[in-house]
Parts: sequence; C-alpha cells; structure tokens
Amino acid sequence: MNHSKALFFLSVLLLTTTTILASSPEGVRMKTDANIVGHVVAEGKHLPFVTITLKGTTIGTVTDETGHFRLIHLPVGNHTLSASFMGYKPVDMVVSVQPGATQEVNFYMEPDVLGLNEIVVTGDRNARKRSESLVVVNSLSASLFNTTNSISFADALNFAPGLRVENNCQNCGFTQVRMNGMEGTYSQILINSRPIFSGLAGVYGLELIPANMIERIEVVRGGGSALYGSNAIAGTINVILKDPLVNSYEIGFNSATTGVGLSNSGSLAPDNSLNFNASMVTTDHRTGLSVFGFHRVRDPFDANNDDFSEITQLNNTTLGSRFFHRFGNRNKFSVDLFNIKEDRRGGNAFNQLPHMADIAEAANHDIMTVALNFDQYFRETDLLKVYASGQKINRDTYYGAGQSLEDYGNTDNLTLNTGLQYRAQLGNASLTSGLEFTGESLVDTKLGFHDLQASIEAGEPVFTDNVTVADQRSYTMGVFSQYDFRWNDWRFSIGGRLDNYRVEDLEKNFAPKTGLMFSPRISTMYTFSPNLQARLSYAHGYRAPQIFDEDLHIETSGARQVIHINSPDLTAETSYSYMASADFNHLIGNTFFSILAEGFYTRLKDPFVLEFGEPDENGVVEYVRENADEDAVIRGINTEINIVPGRNLSFNLGITLQRSEYEEEQEFDEKRFLRSPNTYGFAAVDWGFHKNWGLSVNGNYTGKMLVPYFGPELENPEEGMLRETNVFFDMGARLRYTARLNNSQVQVFAGVKNIFNAYQNDFDLGEDRDPGYLYGPALPRTIYFGIRVGNLLR
Repeated sequence: MNHSKALFFLSVLLLTTTTILASSPEGVRMKTDANIVGHVVAEGKHLPFVTITLKGTTIGTVTDETGHFRLIHLPVGNHTLSASFMGYKPVDMVVSVQPGATQEVNFYMEPDVLGLNEIVVTGDRNARKRSESLVVVNSLSASLFNTTNSISFADALNFAPGLRVENNCQNCGFTQVRMNGMEGTYSQILINSRPIFSGLAGVYGLELIPANMIERIEVVRGGGSALYGSNAIAGTINVILKDPLVNSYEIGFNSATTGVGLSNSGSLAPDNSLNFNASMVTTDHRTGLSVFGFHRVRDPFDANNDDFSEITQLNNTTLGSRFFHRFGNRNKFSVDLFNIKEDRRGGNAFNQLPHMADIAEAANHDIMTVALNFDQYFRETDLLKVYASGQKINRDTYYGAGQSLEDYGNTDNLTLNTGLQYRAQLGNASLTSGLEFTGESLVDTKLGFHDLQASIEAGEPVFTDNVTVADQRSYTMGVFSQYDFRWNDWRFSIGGRLDNYRVEDLEKNFAPKTGLMFSPRISTMYTFSPNLQARLSYAHGYRAPQIFDEDLHIETSGARQVIHINSPDLTAETSYSYMASADFNHLIGNTFFSILAEGFYTRLKDPFVLEFGEPDENGVVEYVRENADEDAVIRGINTEINIVPGRNLSFNLGITLQRSEYEEEQEFDEKRFLRSPNTYGFAAVDWGFHKNWGLSVNGNYTGKMLVPYFGPELENPEEGMLRETNVFFDMGARLRYTARLNNSQVQVFAGVKNIFNAYQNDFDLGEDRDPGYLYGPALPRTIYFGIRVGNLLR
C-alpha cells in the first residue's frame, strides 16, 4: 500500500468509525433525570476548577468559582465519580444513580502539593497519574505561566529540568529549545499529542504560540520515537490546549518595556499584549465551546546603538476555538481550530520596505491548524481514539542585504497526521496499539522581480522568473504497540514502533530517501515505598534525512548569507538512549520535600553534522548537512528539588550537568557540541504572603559554552573562530494583588525580568555583523505591569 492510499484509507476509517459509533445505541444519551450535585472542599475552603468525571464515560464538568458542580441526566447504575485537581490528591466515590432522583455528593480533598497524583498523558499516550508513569513527566501549568509572566510558549520552557531556550539570530529571532544538551530538532513538539508542528513552524514556533491558549505543557525527556516517531530522540514536548468544561471568561493585558538601564542601548522597546479566553457549556454538559484570542505588538530593540536590532519586531494575532459534543455517555467528538498571523522583522530601517534596508530578515506567517478527535469507551475501561490533524502554513519572507530585490520568497507548507489508537485493560495489565500516518509537503520559492539594470540595457521591462529553492514531500506510516503490566511492586512497559518513511526531493531530483525503522522501548519502575520510586528505561530512536527547521532560515549580513542544505548522501541518524532516575518525596513536619535525580546517556549513530562551504561571488555560504563517520555521545544528570513549607510558599530548583561531544573532531577541530553549556538550570519561588498578595521570584543560570563567530573583527571572517561565553544568571520578580469583584476576580501585577542586566555585551556592529553571534539571556532588564479579570483566575 503506498502512502497516498494509506492516507485515504485512514481518513475514510476516521469518518466511518465516527459515524458508526456516534449512531450506535450507546450514541444516544437518554434523558434519565438522574442528577448529582455537590461541592469540593479542601483545608476548609471550597475549591474552584476541580474536574469531576464519571469514570468509563466522557461525562464531566468543573466546579465553578464557588466550588460547586452539577451533573444531569446521568446513566442509571453504579458508577465511580472522580474529583481531580492539580495540587490535591484525586478522590473516587462509588455512587448509585437512580432515574428521576437527584443526590448530593461532596468531596473532601487532601493536598498533593508535589503533584505526584497529577494526570499526565505524554508518557505512554494514555491518561495516567504522574506517580504511575514509567517515565518521568514534568508538567508546566498555567499558574507557572502567570508567576513567570510567560507571554508565549517559549517563555515557560526554561523552567523544566534539562530544557534551555535560546535565541539564535539578531535579525529574525530564530529560537529553539535544547533538551538534555541536544539542539531543537532532536525534540518532537506535539500539539494535543499530535506531531503536526512542522519543520517550518519550528523556525519561529516557540514564540508563535501564545501562553493563554495553553492548559499545560508536558515534558518527557529521553527517547520517544517508540511512541511518537521521528525526531523524538531527546524527548517530547506536548502542548495541551484548554478544554471547555465550565462557563468562564478571562481578559488580560500586559505592557512591558525592554532595555531599561542598559547604557549602550539606542532606545527602549515597548512590548504590549492583550488576550482573552471564554468557554461555554450546555446545562447537561453534552456540548461545549471555548474561544481564545491574543494580540501582541513588540518594537525592535537595539542593544548597542548601531541602528540594527538585537530583538525582533513582532506583530502577532491569534484566534482559535475548541468545540466538543457528546453523542452519548461514552463517546466524545471534539474539534480544535486556530489561526496565527504574525509579522516579524529584524535588521534596520523598519519604516522602509524590506529591500530598502541595509539588512532585513522578515517573515509573515499565516498558520491554520485544525484537529478532529473522537473517543469511544468500551468494556468500561477500554478506549478507542480516532484522530486527524492538519496544519497549513503560508509564509512570505525577505532575507536580504544591500537593498537587494532578489531576496523575497514564499513558502507553502502542509502537514497532515491521522490515525487511531486502542487501549485495552487486561486485569493488572494494559495493551495500547495503533497506526498512524504523517505526511508533509513543503515548497519554498524565491520570487521573481523587476531587474532594473537589465531593463535599462534592454530598453524594456525585464522580469526574472520565480525560482524553486525546495520542493520536498515526506511520508511516514507507523504502527506501534505497548504492553504495560504490574508485578508486586514492579511495573514494566515493553513496546515499539515500526515506521516506513519516504522523503522525496522533487527540486534537486535526488533519489527518494526510504527506510524501515524499528524503535523499541523498555521501561521499568520499582516502588520501594510510597515515598521512593526508581525508574530505568532504554529507547531506540531516529531522525529521517528531511528538511529541518534551521534549513528554512537564511542567516543574513551585508557580507554573506548562510543557507543550509542536505547532502544527497545523507542517511537517517539513529540513537540509543538510556535513562535512570530516583524520585524521593517526604513530609518533614509541615514541609513537603521532593528530589528527583535523573541520569541520561544517548549515543548517536551516523550523527548529522555541518560541513562549512566557501562563500561564492555573491557571499552565499552553504552549510551542508552530512553524516559523521564516528558516533556522538550525550550524557549527564538532571536534578530537581521541590520544597513546599505550606500551601502559600513553594521553592523549585532544577540543575543540569551534562557533556555532549562527537567522537571525532568536527567544525573548528572541536569535539564538543557548540552552544551547549555543561551546566544550566533554574530556580523559582512563589509566596502568597497575604490572602490578596503574592510574590514570585525566579532565575535561570547558563554556564559557559562555545559559540562560533564569523564577524568583521576577524582577518578572515569566512573561516570563523570559537569564543567561550560568560556565565549568566537571569533573575526576575513579580508582585501580584488579587481581589474579588462580585462574581469575578481582578488581579493586577508588576515585575522585572533580568533584574541585574545579565546580558551579552559584545554584539557585533553594523551591516557586516555576524547575526548568529548571539548567546545568553533573551532579554535585558525589562519592566512590566498588567491586569487580569475573570471568574476563574488561576
């Protein structure tokens, strides 16, 4: 079966399965007039936001701002009603539901301030308590976004062990997240567990996604190819969008000023954003709709007064919604839809067209994403998931210097992902299996222009033709299966994924790259006591030889342009990863304490490396990706410590010690990975020192690293050199005040990022600068203030 037929088959299967199951007898929800009302109380106070679900069904709700809930027209019989909320232990209660009767069920929850019982889904593609997951899952919540004043997806990722976000270009703000010492292309970014975040979206995608559309971010370090396919060698980052569970609303405004107190700065740069969220559900909770919006305007920032930007200009508008409908008690259909429009630009002469500037790197994105999901329960606990997702990107670009007209471009990108998954509960064991198709097409075109010089010589207008730079198709058909079982205090997981991939380069007319890759994963966990767990896992992974995100960014200066291409002989890169961890938690007096120590070791076979070319007559330099002859090894340890003396005070600390190097010398005759510090970490403190007041303090530490430099200070800039950076500690603080206004809450806040101006001080100057010579914290000192209004503020 070829890939196009497979895609057609899976799409038809999705529609057929949804139609059959929705129209089955279970698909009709009877009006039984069997109702449950109640409240949730913890530590003497009613709790809002608590999720109430009827297990084995898709029926659920969330407690309102007063901590109360209501479920109506429930199926008759004995059921398990569950209450769960981050920071508290979940509670299950068996209830007997009778027709025509309303009963009161109240929950009393105990604190779980370390989040051990939080429900996560990324570890094995199923909902599971964090303490029962056989791999370590870190969850970054909406409350963390607020305490760190995270405006975009990128801002929050620095607060998970093993993760570090960096900016790689002064002109365009190309960002990437490094996990366990490996660059961004080794991590698979998912949206609602689906791999539709394409290579093109990944160029600027960390800043494209606003924080207010995210419910939480789940991070799994270590090889994930066995479940999620290619590019999950370092791990996976799963963006979980907000679900409509209760009638709610929130509006927020944030105003920031970048560059306060930076002596060499040309000017201050305002950064303002406005966001809203709202959700509505019907009284019987069969149907719900959430909507969200975000608008951000950020001026460019010049750190060294040379009239060229170090931080890009942004204008982002995002609109989206999520809809669900329950045809019956045990199924649910949902649709996600969002559109991101963003204009970004760096360089100089921002009040002119891009080709009239000395340097301009500009990208205008129009991203449309849609996802369809259908869930159906069988046998009380078995769950079938059928899904299809798509992402369409149209991007207009200009990467040019010297007032060139020939550097306008357009990129068209389509990504599709569809499949099904079935989880069967088999006593103390479970089996999860599925099949999945992912396809992507990408066409990158350099646009034709009016050639003025040729027109003068010819005596008539002369226009150049469009030139196709890249035309690639990639297809992956995968089947996966994982068997989990428990034996006394041991838990085991054995699984794997078989992928058949095909990569076609239609422009360069290379022979298609094909491969059949098997990625096994074996994990085990031993529970010594309720306070101590140990985990061990092995995973195999791979990266297919396709276009990656950095290939789609052209690094530009007045002296040269850098483009990335794949060698025609490039083959898949494979990995062998080992993870071992110990997780200890204990209550000492009234203080909760936990420590996680996680060791990692990854060996890369045929690792991708870059071979630098010589500049041509136009200053264009090709970086050719090829396979190294010898392996690369990444090893280290992540440590995370949580201390919670009380409900209103928490300390969180994470540090990574690691080393990443090739077994043979690469660029600059260096074995070590570039831009990869051996030490980095974070710290965060949150203190609710009064019922209305709170203070958050956080910081990020970045150790020394090697950064390449190709600037005009060198006698031979094209040869470049390595420089070792300084150590940075970027500290921030945020003060908040929250008050109740009728049935709503109002929160005002103000704060400072990078209080001590720990910021790079040797940026290159002028038109011929090296824009890739960029390291350290993304922002200099920045002050901000804002307001949030809503009925369910977190």
